Amino acid sequence: MKKFLQQGSLWVMFVFYFNGIGAQELFVFSEPASNMPAKSLGIRASNWLMYDNTNKTLNDQLIPELMWGVNKNLMLHLDGFFTNQGGNFHAVGAGTYAKYRIYSADAVNRHFRMAVYGRLSLNNSVIFQQEIDLTRNNTGYAFGLIATQLLHRQAISATIGFNQAFNNGSENKFPPGQSDQAINFSLSTGRLLLPREYINYKQTNLNLMLELSGQHLIGDNVNFLDLAPAVQFIFNSQTRLDIGYKFQLYSDMQRVTPNGFMIRVEHLLFNVF
Repeated sequence: MKKFLQQGSLWVMFVFYFNGIGAQELFVFSEPASNMPAKSLGIRASNWLMYDNTNKTLNDQLIPELMWGVNKNLMLHLDGFFTNQGGNFHAVGAGTYAKYRIYSADAVNRHFRMAVYGRLSLNNSVIFQQEIDLTRNNTGYAFGLIATQLLHRQAISATIGFNQAFNNGSENKFPPGQSDQAINFSLSTGRLLLPREYINYKQTNLNLMLELSGQHLIGDNVNFLDLAPAVQFIFNSQTRLDIGYKFQLYSDMQRVTPNGFMIRVEHLLFNVF
């Protein structure tokens, strides 16, 4: 009986996190207000393949992550930053990310959730553009608010946040006269296409995403706006594959790598803690 109940609880988590009520909330280029299951551990690797407009080369950036679902409201990330910029593939920094759900209104096949997030990143790479990116290029901190609405197979999520950048160590100073503060924003939507009918947790899920993101530099009064379509596969309710392409719609700020692909693999381990 105990084994049966344990297996049943796992099935509930599988269904809740990856299938009909939540699969399309796992956005590719942004985080939703929902969290990963409590007491679970996630392993993730994100590979950015971005075209460098300055050097006319392919910029390869790898971000491995460990993710911990502390409880139903709190999740934590620890990530590393690696790049081939400037020659050989090497480490340039690390960061932490935390998200805490502050509101939830749940109903059958729908819910509305809000969460606050914070990020702290350290990076020692050369600061070569106006864009502030704490997940790949800059040292600093960020905080903000996420709101996500799920309506059966369709999800819509919006994020607004503040970024503060600092020197990238003692040797890579922040350029004088360049704005070190920014407002980030995103609007994302995702739809669960397959399976049309849920039978068991081993079915492969197919989600399509479209995400709009941008940044406003405070003080410099310059902006950019990107659009990113993506496809997402979830296998055996535990392993996730994301393939997306981000391209620039508009920009009047200096950006070295605005366009390119992102490929991500993620695997969840349930009831680890």
